[in-house]
Amino acid sequence: MSDMNVLVIGNGGREHALAWKIAQSPRVNEVIVAPGNAGTAAEAKCTNADVSADDIDGLLALAKDQGIDLTVVGPEAPLAQGVVDTFQAHGLRCFGPSKQAAQLEASKAFSKAFMQRHAIPTAAYQTITTVSDGMAFLDTIGLPAVIKADGLAAGKGVVIASTRERVQATLEDMLSGNAFGQAGHQVVMEECLDGEEASFIVIAAGDDVLPMATSQDHKRRDNHDLGPNTGGMGAYSPAPVITPALAEDIMTTVIRPTLAGLAAEGMPFVGFLYAGIMLTQAGPKVLEFNVRFGDPETQPIMMRLQSDLVDLIEAALDGELNTQNPTWDQRSALGVVMASAGYPGAYAKGHPILGLDQIDHAGVKVFHAGTGLSATGQTVTQGGRVLSVVALGEDVPTAHSRAHDAIARIQFEGAFYRTDIGHRAMPSAASGNDS
Repeated sequence: MSDMNVLVIGNGGREHALAWKIAQSPRVNEVIVAPGNAGTAAEAKCTNADVSADDIDGLLALAKDQGIDLTVVGPEAPLAQGVVDTFQAHGLRCFGPSKQAAQLEASKAFSKAFMQRHAIPTAAYQTITTVSDGMAFLDTIGLPAVIKADGLAAGKGVVIASTRERVQATLEDMLSGNAFGQAGHQVVMEECLDGEEASFIVIAAGDDVLPMATSQDHKRRDNHDLGPNTGGMGAYSPAPVITPALAEDIMTTVIRPTLAGLAAEGMPFVGFLYAGIMLTQAGPKVLEFNVRFGDPETQPIMMRLQSDLVDLIEAALDGELNTQNPTWDQRSALGVVMASAGYPGAYAKGHPILGLDQIDHAGVKVFHAGTGLSATGQTVTQGGRVLSVVALGEDVPTAHSRAHDAIARIQFEGAFYRTDIGHRAMPSAASGNDS
């Protein structure tokens, strides 16, 4: 189909990157982003619609009203609520997993039990509902221990506790429901895996699977991978740590058994499947599954994708994924998140963002995440992660340098960012403190 109208659900950096890429398709007439941000508002062929990403009824009405031919779901919350099931029940094409399959991300307890059933390598774990059970399990796994809120906590419901006191305090906080609300109440506690972390993202449709370019995310807030966990402070692609042999190993031990297991349990997976992998000495092990594209990995991956994303998505929906062979820019792409002071905790909103009009280099793109428009049309901060500045380069150090050249032109009050994104792929790692 040509002259398509496409709906992208979400308002973050991932959704800006997906909308930007989808709009490049000659088959697409218009991309509507609900609710979108200041970046999607300014993108060619893109329009924002003031409908929240978790307002399923509102999104359905929007899709019908605007004659939407294809919907692509960005964030996890609407998937966990069953947006795909609702759209399909009304005869609308919607790319993403069913509510049942979305449990792979929406419930850590479901995910870990699923991996155990299908012999998918992951950390030893137990689902915990009382503090005393958690302290008893700690004796079997030792310190440090990883404690995860069971439900969706926007990438922040994970604590790595290195003392018994911290374990006990975290369990008390999470199980009381204070820390992450309904996402707590039961927690998953697991052994802490040692190794390098990588993101392995595929397009999946039942048993058919198409790997995306490899990438590596940086979860910790501060340089040298210090500070609290965040939704992600930057990413780069490709990730040299994932060799072709290792990619095949991950496909064989993780991705294919996961898709086969979901199909066998009556919930075949269609959509973007993201495996957060720890590369341990005993081989790749799954840290977590996400049932959507990662953020901030989407941005550098979309910068490198040269094929038509709409073709890939439609092929998945039509059961023809095996006919696709996407092409990738051979250069490295590196993205740095500019965040608001206070993130991942509380932060101020409404600060004007200056200098966005100074970025005109062909290989550099500023994807908006937590941005909005003021009453006067000025782009202002609206979230914790505000912008993702992505650059292409012949290698990771060149891409890193170009991204930081662009960042130097952008200002907003309280802006901070890591200066060492990509350090694992750079022998002479960039270092220093947050700017």
